[in-house]
Amino acid sequence: MIQHELPIATFSIVACDLDAGQWGVGVQSKFLAVGSVVPWAEPQAGAVATQAYANPRYEPEGLALLREGLTAETVVARLTEADPGREARQLGVVDAGGNGASFTGSECHAWAGGRTGLGYAAQGNILVSADTVDALADTFVASRGPLAERLLECLAAAQAAGGDRRGQQSASLLVVERDGGYAGLSDVVVDLRCDDGARPIDELRRLHGIHGALFGKTPRDCWLPVDDALRAELKARLERLGYERLDDWAGVENLEERVDGEDEIDPVVLAELRRMS
Repeated sequence: MIQHELPIATFSIVACDLDAGQWGVGVQSKFLAVGSVVPWAEPQAGAVATQAYANPRYEPEGLALLREGLTAETVVARLTEADPGREARQLGVVDAGGNGASFTGSECHAWAGGRTGLGYAAQGNILVSADTVDALADTFVASRGPLAERLLECLAAAQAAGGDRRGQQSASLLVVERDGGYAGLSDVVVDLRCDDGARPIDELRRLHGIHGALFGKTPRDCWLPVDDALRAELKARLERLGYERLDDWAGVENLEERVDGEDEIDPVVLAELRRMS
């Protein structure tokens, strides 16, 4: 047993949405800032979660193997076979094809184990029971919608089923997609963390709601035409806030990605402007 490290008592789900070209990880733990250690992902390659007595080298080495096109099962085997501390490790991997693989070493603290299926690998250690991992897996299979929302549903269901035997502290949500992030210039769609809190999954949900408001995309056919009456309203509201132009105000409020021209307006932007003015 490795004695000089703290075990990351954790439940996590590594998953993908092949149709959307997204890979991600959702994780919760009785461990400070679990998002800094456990979740890793790269678009068109796959995703990795390293936990229990986590080996951080599984991240660069695992993603490099996935980048070469190796299957999740092969990546798990390569990483653990080369690691003398493997019996204290836990690892989940999903590859570019959506295959899932999970490893739980014999020295991981009970309850510890995992489940895999098409598009996911769910695992946990120091859990109340196997119900937590079952909730991760069953919820993912039954859920629909954007990957980030599905991962949040999985975490909430797992916590409700028992969760980490030691309690709650931190949670993280990571989703990647090629050119799917900020301004189309980043591969990171979502990277949110609650590093220390009494109800970290609830906080992660709150942060995700803010993220969606700031960086989400309303379909263009749902934008509102700016007629004379609305234009006058916008001008009056902006003046009350000390601005002449909508894009100047939107830049201050981090809504610039939702502003495009003056003839149409995203209803999310309009609602926020009305709320503030």
